[in-house]
Amino acid sequence: MINWIKQSLNYISLLLLALAIVFLIIWPQHKTAALIIGLLGLALIVVYLLLNLSELKESLRRKSFLYSSNMFLIIILVLAILVLLNFFLARHHYRLDFTEAKIHSLSEQSISVAKNLKKEVQIKCFFREGNVNRQNMENILKIYAYHSPKIKYEFIDPDKNPGLVKKYDITQDGTTVFECGDKENRITSTSEEDITNAIIKVTREKKKVLYFLEGHGENSIEDTGDNGYSTAKSELEKIGYEVKKLPLALSESFPADCSLLFIPGPRKQLLPNELETIKNYLNEGGRVFFMVDPETGSGLEIFLAEYGIKLVNDLIVDPVSRLLGGDYFIPVVTEYDYHEITRNFRYASFFPLARSIEIAESKPEGLTLTAIAKTSSNSWSERQLEKKEVTFDRDKDKQGPITLAVVGSKTISQETKPEEKENKEDKDNRTDHQPAEKKELRLAVFGDSDFITNRYYNLSGNGNLFLNTVNWLTEESDLISIQPRTRTPRTINLTPSQGRFLMLLSIILLPLIVLVIGLTIWIRRRSL
Repeated sequence: MINWIKQSLNYISLLLLALAIVFLIIWPQHKTAALIIGLLGLALIVVYLLLNLSELKESLRRKSFLYSSNMFLIIILVLAILVLLNFFLARHHYRLDFTEAKIHSLSEQSISVAKNLKKEVQIKCFFREGNVNRQNMENILKIYAYHSPKIKYEFIDPDKNPGLVKKYDITQDGTTVFECGDKENRITSTSEEDITNAIIKVTREKKKVLYFLEGHGENSIEDTGDNGYSTAKSELEKIGYEVKKLPLALSESFPADCSLLFIPGPRKQLLPNELETIKNYLNEGGRVFFMVDPETGSGLEIFLAEYGIKLVNDLIVDPVSRLLGGDYFIPVVTEYDYHEITRNFRYASFFPLARSIEIAESKPEGLTLTAIAKTSSNSWSERQLEKKEVTFDRDKDKQGPITLAVVGSKTISQETKPEEKENKEDKDNRTDHQPAEKKELRLAVFGDSDFITNRYYNLSGNGNLFLNTVNWLTEESDLISIQPRTRTPRTINLTPSQGRFLMLLSIILLPLIVLVIGLTIWIRRRSL
């Protein structure tokens, strides 16, 4: 019995050390007991070494011990390397997404928003334990936190935290609250677009105000019917804009808080004083989004010609739209010229009853114009609108691609106001001349206003293209609409014999090969 204890003390000591670790993991409140058990295990190791000192010295001289010790040192070295590597990667980890659609990554816009945060954003996610969307939200917030240390999030079970539920007035499971300073925003979805826009809303200094011109037969932003713009208004408000109506003919002055003016498909001619007001607004660095339908008397043809943009009196015909279930008068745009608006934009957009836009040879100095959307080469510009039958006439019509959207910008130096001018003597005495303030005129002209009506807004990429254009005009590039990830099905079809072979290979053959190799090495080592 004494000899057995003498030979087994090492195993008993290892058992006590393992028991101490288990105590610390399962019952961390009993640290004293775990410490006592651990010290007892260490003491038994010392006793074992003292009692078996002569046998250990003899074994050190054996050849098998040298091989065993070398193996032991290699194992220790490998474990040390793994520990150091794990420690380094825990502090400096890097994510890689090998999926074709990058469904486990954020878009460039979201990454830019996260990396450019100047203030800390607190995110409180109110999800019950059984909520199926909880894991989705946790996965995507981990990616946001990976890109920015200023994003902090926590998950709260509403059933276990009634105090916080009352404080934040949570009425729906799956609500996520975003906080930054005294600003707050909340969402009930787990989409990347909603999360990014919620972050932008709480970190933005103030809301920008957008005005829709009315009084000339334009569709209304309050109209919820097929021809209204209520969906467009709602989507703009979701990303933090304030949307208002502007009856310019009845206004005594142009609103000073206007960040962007929409002119959405006027059917009647704008008054001369309205055109003059819009011109002054643009020339002072304003932003205007023109949407001009064909066969309307808006009077904008002469106005836009001053900015090098020609509104053609035509109707775009596109046979491709017929293949997609529409008629010939819904031109389809699938390819876009390079611009910040259309960067990484891969959706088709549809424009019911559209006219073409051309960039004139002569344009104002310093104004840069870019055609961003063109129809296919199968389309044409029908310029004989009086014809009953629509057919392509090579002599009078224009073969596609046809441009139907143009954007432009121009840097403008603001002159000093009269009341701010200094007298001549003061000017002569000054040596520190301040540069003139610079602003940028931006405009967009689309040959259709129906593509953002409630009927067509959610059709393919129509809404995304609209929001991208608005965000470029208002210099809110971070808000450019984020396209959702699409999962491509990855399936493999196996015959019954192929399935049986894979099962045999993975469950029986591969483990058996590993077992045979291990036994062979063990037998050879025993014979040394």
